[in-house]
Amino acid sequence: MTTPNPYSPQSLTNNKLMTETVNFDALGLAPELLKALAESGYTSPTPIQAQAIPVALAGSDVMAGAQTGTGKTAAFALPLLQKLLPLANSGTSPAKHPVRALILTPTRELAIQVEESIKTYAKHTQLRSLVVYGGVDIKTQTPHLKTGVEVLVATPGRLLDHVEQKTLQLNQVQMLVLDEADRMLDMGFMPDLKRILALLPKQRQNLMFSATFSNEIKKLADDFLTKPQLIEVARSNATNDNVTQKVYQVAQSDKEALLVQLLKEADAKQVIIFTKTKITASRLSRNLAREGIAADAIHGDKSQQERIKALDAFKAGTVMALVATDVAARGLDISELPMVINYEIPSAPEDYVHRIGRTGRAGASGVAISFVCEDEEKYLVEIEKLIKRQITKEVIALNKPSRSPRSTRASSSHQNKPQEDSVTRRAPVKKKSSDPWFDKPYEPSAQENLSTVSNRPNNTKKAPVAALLGGLVSK
Repeated sequence: MTTPNPYSPQSLTNNKLMTETVNFDALGLAPELLKALAESGYTSPTPIQAQAIPVALAGSDVMAGAQTGTGKTAAFALPLLQKLLPLANSGTSPAKHPVRALILTPTRELAIQVEESIKTYAKHTQLRSLVVYGGVDIKTQTPHLKTGVEVLVATPGRLLDHVEQKTLQLNQVQMLVLDEADRMLDMGFMPDLKRILALLPKQRQNLMFSATFSNEIKKLADDFLTKPQLIEVARSNATNDNVTQKVYQVAQSDKEALLVQLLKEADAKQVIIFTKTKITASRLSRNLAREGIAADAIHGDKSQQERIKALDAFKAGTVMALVATDVAARGLDISELPMVINYEIPSAPEDYVHRIGRTGRAGASGVAISFVCEDEEKYLVEIEKLIKRQITKEVIALNKPSRSPRSTRASSSHQNKPQEDSVTRRAPVKKKSSDPWFDKPYEPSAQENLSTVSNRPNNTKKAPVAALLGGLVSK
């Protein structure tokens, strides 16, 4: 019998469910989990949840492709908790609470978000969970680990830090989840992933979730998935149909003025603005604040506390514009985020899919605007090739002020500069001396020089020089 290709189109229809009529209680979940879902207001699963949960509960490895905001966290968290429920206990000994499920995420923000979801779904169970990530003192995480947890959410680097310090063991892990696997590869986590996989038991269930399917992702799946079932709720590398995409063709020098104009005219109360570099993100947020727009930046150079503070302010509405780099913004979950702006479009087309996936989540509508200058046209071509669609291109009239006070000062100073320079270069008028002797030309005379020198009073005293520096001691 021929083994079906897990990446073939036929595998996409094997788990098609009528998501319009199915409810969570039809998926075989325990009452404790259903109660938590009901309290959170969830009644019907999303397509990725309806397809992935039964497959994961059956014990199969899963390779799932789902756009950001489609509910993929619950798609792996619920079957994971369901399978661990028989092992839940109220014992106080850490030995009774070994790490049985490991969830790896590329960023700390995503790790925090995933663990919060785990806690929400497991609140009526005795299963324990914890999140560990870099950017904070590792000693603050160690005491919690030593009490024992069944579900551990971690970034790869910090997980290996704990392994080296022998503060956790992974020899009883039964389930491994790689969330946003494509971003892990983009961030260079492949060596860390291989080290972590070598520490885990070979007999385990693996779930891999990714918004994009590149050849590198498929190669990674071949390395650690066993006969996986491919579940894909949308075309590979597709963008959400709920997101209206626009491109504004604008000169690089006009981007900031256009951004200020859009933000002041837009009705959106929350906007994430993407930049390529941390320096641009910091500069842009400062300049927006000077224009009276409540803005903050979030990037890798900021401490975890600063990033959490900025994110909380953005969620609370006290910050309107959050300027972020790709790495920092990964995992941000802002409900009903109306707009995303690509101040600089990414050079990697897959990053475009992730960026605009911040808006239009859970069926809501959203707008994704990209500023594209002449040098970025080649990146736009690659993006359109990846998502298999043309993005609407528009030209917007830029309301440039006739002359700002700053430019007026600069202009006036520039206009006055040549005149000032000409005055500076003009030769001064020579005044006639009161004593004719000073106007006579110099006539050197050895005798006069000697007499002048001998008769000149010595009014200056030499400063004493320390003996250690070669000076002579006066007697």
